[in-house]
Amino acid sequence: MPRKRTLKLRCPICKKAVKSADAEFPFCSDRCRTIDLGKWASGAYVIPSPVTDADEQIHESTPEDQDEEL
Repeated sequence: MPRKRTLKLRCPICKKAVKSADAEFPFCSDRCRTIDLGKWASGAYVIPSPVTDADEQIHESTPEDQDEEL
């Protein structure tokens, strides 16, 4: 019978070991959960915008090219 793989999960704030069955998962405590919420609220975490090609940006910003397309 295959053995069940165990993952070593860590709290994203303080890096303590956490079990997935814990009430505060994925955090180790309410304190770490509150710290994480504060980071989201203050803007410390940022989701990056999609990367665009430099040629596309130049083409979109050139007014002469837009006149030719019409």
